[in-house]
Amino acid sequence: VTVSHRSVVALTRDRRWQGAHERVLFHSPHAFDAATYEVWAPLLAGGTVAVAPAGDLTAEVIRTGAARHGVTAMFLTTALFTLFAQADPGCFGGLREVWTGGEAAQPAAFARVAEACPDTTVVHVYGPTETTTFATCTPITADEARAAVTPIGRPMDNTRAYVLDALLRPVPAGTAGELYLAGDGVARGYENRPALTAERFVADPFSAGGRLYRTGDVVRWDADGRIEFIGRADG
Repeated sequence: VTVSHRSVVALTRDRRWQGAHERVLFHSPHAFDAATYEVWAPLLAGGTVAVAPAGDLTAEVIRTGAARHGVTAMFLTTALFTLFAQADPGCFGGLREVWTGGEAAQPAAFARVAEACPDTTVVHVYGPTETTTFATCTPITADEARAAVTPIGRPMDNTRAYVLDALLRPVPAGTAGELYLAGDGVARGYENRPALTAERFVADPFSAGGRLYRTGDVVRWDADGRIEFIGRADG
């Protein structure tokens, strides 16, 4: 996936990084798209990157990062977040925010962390690499998690989200459709794969000269204007 510097800068300008993301734990591999957030979101806002020690990420590394190095926020894949939520949900207690996403959410994991760390905000985030790391997000409360309500949220700054039918027409709230994303984070395409680029990056009917990224994810708008993930369009 070819992502421009402009798209990375657009990600870092999101207002959600203000305050809680002053010191971010950098633990992802350099080639993983989450590293874009871990490095550039704090640095381009005058913040600090706390580099995790080599080796597997552990609950002790997270605790030490907050207690000794002042880490205020971090991102974890759904799988890692669920693992820590089951084994040691209190390890996030020193952080102001924990962002997690990448796979279908496990509501029980959100509930365990919310109950163990009442002063830590847990944010469910969604975003393919093709839209520069993160595209939508929402905080998940303990009550929502206990009720198994874990939407992927609302569009982030510089991002537009559309839930469309097969003819690229918006569908009503509560109706399933495919998620399309637009905005400054949309990548240029797939390197040396013009056919796939043309298939996934399509003309934006709502913005002259713009492009939409076709995610292949089936979603719907809920009554609060947040997006709920249902499944994949390809089954």
